[in-house]
Amino acid sequence: MTPDIRMAVVEDCPRILELINELAVYEKAPEEVTVTLAHFADAGFGPNPVWKAFVAEVDGKIVGFALYYTRYSTWKGCRLYLEDFIVTEEYRGKGIGKVLFELVIEEAKKGNYNGMVWQVLDWNEPAINFYNKYQAQLEEGWLNASFSPEQIKAF
Repeated sequence: MTPDIRMAVVEDCPRILELINELAVYEKAPEEVTVTLAHFADAGFGPNPVWKAFVAEVDGKIVGFALYYTRYSTWKGCRLYLEDFIVTEEYRGKGIGKVLFELVIEEAKKGNYNGMVWQVLDWNEPAINFYNKYQAQLEEGWLNASFSPEQIKAF
C-alpha cells in the first residue's frame, strides 16, 4: 500500500476536521474541539491563511495529515510548528506517519527555519517512541497556558 501524499486543499477540510476530532478523542479531550468548519477552512484557505497541511490518501480517502505553521520565538526566530499530526488508527504502523513527518521536516529545511517544534502528551507512549526514533528533544518543565474566548471577552 502506497499512500498518495499531497498538500491539502479546501475541499479536504471536512475530512481533516473529522481526523482532528478522532485525535481529540484519543487525547481524551473531545469537548475541546470547538472550531467550526467555516473558520477552519478560512484559516487555511481564506484571504490570510495561517496553516498548511500535507494529507495522505489511500483509495481516495484521507487517512492522515500533518498540519503546520510558522511560529516566531523571540529566543530562536522563525520555527516551524507542527500543530496536529495523525494517521487514523486502521492505517497506523504502515509508514504513513513517517512519510508525513519527514515531509514536515523537509518543509522546515527548505524554509530555513530555526527549528521545528510540537507537543506530545506525556502518556502518549506510541508517539513518544515515534519521536525518539528521530532523536527529538522532549522538554520537561513547561506548562501550557491559555485563555478561552470567553475569558478574553470578559477581560
